Order: sequence, then structure tokens, then C-alpha cells
Amino acid sequence: MKRLLVLSALLLTWGASSTASAENIEARLIGYNEVPSVSTPAGGTFNATISRDDGLIEYELSYSGLVGTVQQSHIHFAQRGVNGSIVVWLCQTTTTPAPAAVAGLTPFCPQSGTVTGQITAANVISASTASQQITAGELAKVIAAIRAGFAYANVHATPLNPGGEIRGQLRASHRDRD
Repeated sequence: MKRLLVLSALLLTWGASSTASAENIEARLIGYNEVPSVSTPAGGTFNATISRDDGLIEYELSYSGLVGTVQQSHIHFAQRGVNGSIVVWLCQTTTTPAPAAVAGLTPFCPQSGTVTGQITAANVISASTASQQITAGELAKVIAAIRAGFAYANVHATPLNPGGEIRGQLRASHRDRD
């Protein structure tokens, strides 16, 4: 019985440490980061965690003060100061639905507030610019782009900012290596 208790305690400790080593992603979304820059009172944050096995990203996107009507939000593949292809839908609206392949996996955007969700390989869509070489299902490539600093999140709003009203480059923390 004593061995069973010790083994159980060790397994619980191991399980807690594997969760603790998940990798964090964050971004501050503001209009000045958009291309071209937008003067807007809006702001937001993107916070996420990449699972230890790189198979899941759990995210929280919060924003407020948008001048326009929210239409959609995404993760795009591009460096700072450049517009890039959408690779993950973070939220959709009835007027701007996500592509059919990911619509059922994509939450709806509030006009202001917080949206949460999970990203797996099933959420990744093909980059619209073929030369970017990310195709549907390639979560590993999206995570590599995030880690390299070549992905951003933004929120699109109409009528003034259909290309994006607020944007933030994603930054991944360094995860503890076991």
C-alpha cells in the first residue's frame, strides 16, 4: 500500500510538471501595428498556451473600443510590418463566416469582449499565398512561425478597417526543457 501511495504521488508530480512546461504566446493588439497603421482607440490582447506535445493551442482573445463593426479575427503568417495570409480563424461573424472547413470549429466574435477557443491541426487553413507554403492541417508550421516571430493576430472591422483595425505580433515564451 505504501508503494502505491509513493507511486501515485510521483505520477501526480510528473503530470503537474508536464503541464507547467507548456509554452505561452502573447500579443498586444493596437491599431499602429496594422499595415497601414490605424489611428483607433481600440486595443486588445491575445494570450495562448501551446501544449507540451505541440498538438493544441488554447487561446483567449480580448478586445474593446473598435470603431467599426467586428467582422472576423485571425492568425496570419507574416513578419512585423507586412500583411500575410490567414492560417487560423480565431472568430467569425454571421456576416463574415469562416471557410466551411473550419466554420464549425470557429467561435463567434463579440463586438467587444473576450473569445476563447482551441486550435488543432483541423483549424489550420491553407495560406492564400501559395509561396508561403502552409497548407491545411499543418499546425507544426504555424507553431514554428509563431516561435520565430513571424505570425500575428488581428481583428477586422468594417466599414473603415476591413483589412484589420488592431494587430499584434505573436511572441512565444521559451518553454522549460526537461
